[in-house]
Amino acid sequence: MLKQRIITALCLIPLVLGALFFLPLKFFALLAALVFLLASREWGGFVSRERREWIPLLFCLLLGASLMWLPVEQLWAPGLNPILMGVLWTAASWWLLGLLLVLRYPQSARLWKESVWLKSLFGLVTLIPFFWSMVAIRGYNFYHDSAMGAWILLFVMGLVWAADSGAYFFGKAFGKHKLAPSVSPGKTIEGLCGGLFTAGLLAVGVTWWMGFVPAKMGTVLFCSLLAVLASVLGDLTESMFKREAGIKDSGNLLPGHGGILDRIDSLTAALPVFLLSYLLLSQGA
Repeated sequence: MLKQRIITALCLIPLVLGALFFLPLKFFALLAALVFLLASREWGGFVSRERREWIPLLFCLLLGASLMWLPVEQLWAPGLNPILMGVLWTAASWWLLGLLLVLRYPQSARLWKESVWLKSLFGLVTLIPFFWSMVAIRGYNFYHDSAMGAWILLFVMGLVWAADSGAYFFGKAFGKHKLAPSVSPGKTIEGLCGGLFTAGLLAVGVTWWMGFVPAKMGTVLFCSLLAVLASVLGDLTESMFKREAGIKDSGNLLPGHGGILDRIDSLTAALPVFLLSYLLLSQGA
C-alpha cells in the first residue's frame, strides 16, 4: 500500500504543478470541473447506493447554473464579486454546521442519515464552494501576473499537505488522546498540534522569504491557521459520511489513496475558508 501511495503521488505531483502553472485560466476551470464531476460521483455513494447515478448529473447542472451567474473571467472584475462572496459565506456557514455534526456524531446522524436530499445538499455546499475557491484563487490577479494565483493555491495546498504529514508523524510518535474517536479513531490531539506546528513553520517560512510587512504577514498567518483548522474539519466530515455509509474509501480511482474525495476532503474546507478570511481581512471588512 505504501509503495502504491508513493508511486501515485510521484505521478500526481508533476501533473498538479503543470496544471497550476501552465494551463490557461479557462482550461484550469475545465480541469477543476472534471475534479468536481469525479468527486460528485463519489459523493453519490454517501447519499444512496441505489440512486447514486443521478447525483453527479444534478451537481453538474447546478455547477453549470452557477457558471452562468458567475463567469470565470469576471471573478475579479472589478473588486470583490458579491456572488463569489455569497458562495464563500455559504461554505463558511456549512463548515460551522459540519463542526457541530462532527462533535455530536453519532447522535447527529439521526438528523440526516435517512435524508437523500439533506446529504445531497451537504455535498453541494461542500463541492461547489470548493470549485469556485480553487478557480478564484488561481485567477487572482491573473491578467497582470498569471503565476500569482498559482503560487497562492500551491501555498494553501502546501499548508494542508504539511499539516497532514505533521499530524501523521506527531500522532505516531506522541499520540495518546483521541481527537474525534467516534468519527476517526486514528486521529489524536497530539497529531492535530503537530500538524498545526508543521503548517505554521511552512507559513512563517514562506511569508518571511517573501518579505511581507508585519501587517500582511500577520494576516496571511491568521488565514493559514484558519485554513489548517478547516482542513482537519473537512477530513473529519468526510470520514463521518464514509462511516455512516459503511465504506472505507470514497472510491478507488487513485491506487493507494482511495478516491478523489479522499484526496481533496481537507481542501474542500481549507480553500474557501482561506479565501474568505483573506478577502475580509485584506479589505478591512
